[in-house]
Amino acid sequence: MADVSASRLYTKPVIEENVCIVIVRTEWNAEIVDELESGCKRILSEAGVQKILTLIVPGAFEIPFAIKKFWEKKKESKNKPDAFIALGCVIRGGTPHFEYVCQAITDGVLRLNLLIPVPTIFGVLTVDNQMQAEERLGQVHGHKGEEAALAALKMISFMQNLKK
Repeated sequence: MADVSASRLYTKPVIEENVCIVIVRTEWNAEIVDELESGCKRILSEAGVQKILTLIVPGAFEIPFAIKKFWEKKKESKNKPDAFIALGCVIRGGTPHFEYVCQAITDGVLRLNLLIPVPTIFGVLTVDNQMQAEERLGQVHGHKGEEAALAALKMISFMQNLKK
């Protein structure tokens, strides 16, 4: 196995100008998702991304549909997205609904990554309770919105390097 230092894993990639990133976020659990979005936008802005669009959907289940439809509408334009970031928070309840939604969003993002030619980053928290969600907003488990932004930047850089 190759030796990869932690600092190398967390370096911010250099990306070309005119990058467009679309954040697709949910209305559900708005206080958590608002903070995910803020952290995400903070990292993207620090990296010099000037085109950041936000689409709002009711819940996590609707994210893949919105991304697919937006891509279909914009794929031929000069302002087509270079990446999508899915942001949401699904908190376990007392019914099997949690499992269905989590599986659907996971499968949906996987399918998008195989279907469209730009990456879709999974930034949806799937947690048992509110405390676990808060721990992923800059506490013990890092800031998942920031991590999603960094993943998008790294995948855009990866795609740009493939073209060289």
